[in-house]
Amino acid sequence: MPCSLTRRLQLRTVSKTSPITEAAPLSLCAREPQVPADRLVAEMVPPPRFDTVRFDTYVPDPNQPSQTEAVKVLSEFASGLGGARAASAGKRRWFAKKPAAPAGPRGIYLDGGYGVGKTHLLASLWHATPAAPEHKAFGTFVELTNLVGALGFQKTVQTLGGHRLLCIDEFELDDPGDTVLVSTLLGKLVDAGVALAATSNTLPGKLGEGRFAAADFLREIQGLSAHFRPLRIDGEDYRHRGLPEAPPPYSDEQVAKAAYATEGASLDGFPQLLEHLARVHPSRYGALTDGLRAVCLTDVEPVPDQSTALRLVVLADRLYDREVPVLASGLPFDRLFSDEMLNGGYRKKYFRAISRLTALARDAKGLVEQ
Repeated sequence: MPCSLTRRLQLRTVSKTSPITEAAPLSLCAREPQVPADRLVAEMVPPPRFDTVRFDTYVPDPNQPSQTEAVKVLSEFASGLGGARAASAGKRRWFAKKPAAPAGPRGIYLDGGYGVGKTHLLASLWHATPAAPEHKAFGTFVELTNLVGALGFQKTVQTLGGHRLLCIDEFELDDPGDTVLVSTLLGKLVDAGVALAATSNTLPGKLGEGRFAAADFLREIQGLSAHFRPLRIDGEDYRHRGLPEAPPPYSDEQVAKAAYATEGASLDGFPQLLEHLARVHPSRYGALTDGLRAVCLTDVEPVPDQSTALRLVVLADRLYDREVPVLASGLPFDRLFSDEMLNGGYRKKYFRAISRLTALARDAKGLVEQ
C-alpha cells in the first residue's frame, strides 16, 4: 500500500475521534536524503545519545567487577594518548627525531554481550582522549565502510591518518570482503600512529552467548591482532536492568492521534516503511531521521526476510543513537524476528534491535499519556 494511501486511512481514523487541528505528521517514506561525503566525515563523532556520557556517568553493575575494571583500563588508555603521536607519516623529515612509540598495544577491543555498556565506554574513551574533536573519530563499522565508499580508500587513509584515535562500534565480521577492506585500512592507520578502539559483532554460526569472542575477533583482523588488547566486560543488558517491561503496542487510533499531537513526529505504516528502506542506502538512515522527535508506526508485523531485517537493525540503531522514541501498533517488538532469525548467524544484531526498540517504546509511553 503506498504511503500516501496509508496516510489518508490514518487521517480518517483520527478524524473519527477528534477534529485535527495540528499540522500533519512527517513521513519517513517521503524522505530520500542525499548525504555528501563531507557530512559523513563531520558526523564521525559519538551520536546524540552518547554526546554527554563520560566514564563517571557509567554505572557499573556491582555484581560484575569487570565493568569497574574496564573503566579504569580505558581511563588510563585515554590518558596515554595525550603525548606525541607514534608517528606523523609524511610530516617528518628524514633527519627529524622519531618520537618514542607508547608502550603496549595501540588498540583496545571491548569484548562483551549487547547491553553491557560497550558503546557508552567507547564514547567515554573518545571524550576523554586529550585531542581536538577533528583529530579523533567515532563511528560504526557500517559508517566506516560507507566513508571508504564515498571518499575512496586512499582519501580515507589521508583523512583519518592524522587522527589521534579511531573508535569503531559494532565491528561487523559477517562480510569477508568488508572485513579485509577495513582491516587493511586499520593497518594503514596504525602505521600512521592512530590509536584504535573497537567493539564487534557476531560471525554467522557463532552463537554461544550471543557475543563475538575476542580470540575470533583477533583472528579475523589477522595482522592487526598484536595492536589490540582484549578487554572483557561481563553483565546483563542494562536497558532492562531494574526497569519496567515495555508498554504493549497501542491501537492504530492511539498511534495516529499521538503523531498528530506531537510536533516533529512521523507517521507511517510499518510494511510501507520496510519497503521504503530498501530504496534508501543504510548510510543515509541517519539523515532519514533528521529533525524527528518521535516515530509513530502502525501495523507492525513480523519482518519477512533477512535482508529487510538487517536494514531494520540499522534504522533501529540510528533511532536509538538519536534518542527518538518509537510508538507503535500491531505486534510487540520482541516478535519482529522469526525463531530462525533469532537462532541464526545474525542473532546478536536482532537481539540488539529488539532491546533498543523496546527501550524506545518505553520512552514513547508519554506520547499517549500527554
